[in-house]
Amino acid sequence: MGESPAQIAAENIVDRLRAAGYDAYFAGGCVRDLLLGRQPEDFDVATSAHPDEVLGMFPRTFAVGAHFGVILVADEIEGREIVTEVATFRSDGAYSDGRRPESVRFSESAEEDVVRRDFTINGMLLDPQLLRESGEVGSSVLDYVHGRADLQARLVRAIGDPDKRFDEDKLRMLRAVRFAARFEFEIEAATAAAIRESASQIAKVSHERVRDELTRMLTEGRARRAFELLDRTGLLTEVLPEISRLQGVEQPPEYHPEGDVWVHTLMLLEQLPAGVSPTLAWGALLHDVGKPATFQRGPGRIRFNGHVEVGVRIAQDIARRLRFSNEETTQIVALVENHMRFGDVEKMKASTLKRFFRLPAFSEHLALHRMDCMASHGGLELYEYAKQRFAETPAEDVRPELLITGRDLIEAGFQPGPQFKELLAQAEDAQLEGRISTKEEGLALIRSLSNGTPIP
Repeated sequence: MGESPAQIAAENIVDRLRAAGYDAYFAGGCVRDLLLGRQPEDFDVATSAHPDEVLGMFPRTFAVGAHFGVILVADEIEGREIVTEVATFRSDGAYSDGRRPESVRFSESAEEDVVRRDFTINGMLLDPQLLRESGEVGSSVLDYVHGRADLQARLVRAIGDPDKRFDEDKLRMLRAVRFAARFEFEIEAATAAAIRESASQIAKVSHERVRDELTRMLTEGRARRAFELLDRTGLLTEVLPEISRLQGVEQPPEYHPEGDVWVHTLMLLEQLPAGVSPTLAWGALLHDVGKPATFQRGPGRIRFNGHVEVGVRIAQDIARRLRFSNEETTQIVALVENHMRFGDVEKMKASTLKRFFRLPAFSEHLALHRMDCMASHGGLELYEYAKQRFAETPAEDVRPELLITGRDLIEAGFQPGPQFKELLAQAEDAQLEGRISTKEEGLALIRSLSNGTPIP
């Protein structure tokens, strides 16, 4: 595994700081990933240099968190701009808001710095000079919190007292779940017990931070494991009670032999690859969220009449609560709203099918339908039909330039009114179905639809 531009940039910073007489190390997640044989996405540096000293030592810096000892250092490596977070060793004062310390005290001690961090696997330091000399990650690590042992044991363990760690920053409870899911680790027993005890405190965390953490869980390739852990720790009912309600909701076995709605949803989440679109991931999670409220055990079978419409409203509420952007909300809700339409795809008129294909990011609708099938009966006939028709239909046929516009109707003597929209829609349907191919044919159709007499 060669050195990435991010690693080179961080090494340059460490070398510069050490040349000036300061201690400096790689810190946090990059050390964990190197020990696991993974390529870190970014590298953080911890140092005994104070923020003002870091600011004066590098030409391009950003004091984004100087009060907490955090400076961003920018450099260009191999034609890419790399921004590295450089944090001063510190100890923290009291946390009153469940997120940030009220005060910090800068320190000369690396050990004092790491014991205030979240989890042992994230609390290790690495000496890049030793790494260059030895070529071995293990012999270059400073481990004051026994993080290597927990990596070996595949455990996520809070540093020190877990109750204190979670009281300092409530979001750490969700982070524990995410790390355990991402690496297929277990949450250490005392750490898991502290999460269950404090799960209700997650309500003190901003909706945006919760949303971002959940989105990471959904898009890192271990979404099923993450949501099973959320459920096991009691966090699921706190952050997404609507999803918790899927548990125990029976489904008709002839269509859903896999089990209840919760199991079905977990099976969809299991199919989400790392790097999946966040909107598709949330669409998969929420696609059947309307089923608990619409469950009916009628004659012959279980039904969920209106579950799509109810699901749309619930999805809108969740998106609003978690502060999704308007664009993200529109796509997530569209995935919920349209996921059942594939059942009619073979019977759709050409115009209806082409309008279906017009849905923004239609590939996400296709992907959700495939996952939905694979998590239930397994039949992919409708998916294959829709996929083939979508692939072979040119974009200009899906959304052609209209033969008839409102201006054309006015020029033909029609007066704008309530029927305008319906007449134009029928003309467009005829065009999409190939029944008309010229403006003249379109106007003739409209005249026949309006009893052959232009409306003065």
